[in-house]
Amino acid sequence: MSRFGRRRIEIGPGESRPHVEDEWRGVLVIVEEGEIELRCHAGGNRRFAEGTVLWFTGLNLRAVHNPGSGPAVIVGISRPDTGS
Repeated sequence: MSRFGRRRIEIGPGESRPHVEDEWRGVLVIVEEGEIELRCHAGGNRRFAEGTVLWFTGLNLRAVHNPGSGPAVIVGISRPDTGS
């Protein structure tokens, strides 16, 4: 029986994590704790709170930023690699 892949990433207060498009292809992202801000190459920003489900692919993102005073945790859920 296949299981879904799960990856947990913690971003410290005021820190940013550079966005790498290939890293998030086919992955659903859940804001598990805190708040994140998606920063685009064009200069736009958008905040998302705990419980939000996102898709990072195709958004022209530059970085994922934690604007809060506590840690932000995102969890990526992906299908297992079937080799096809």
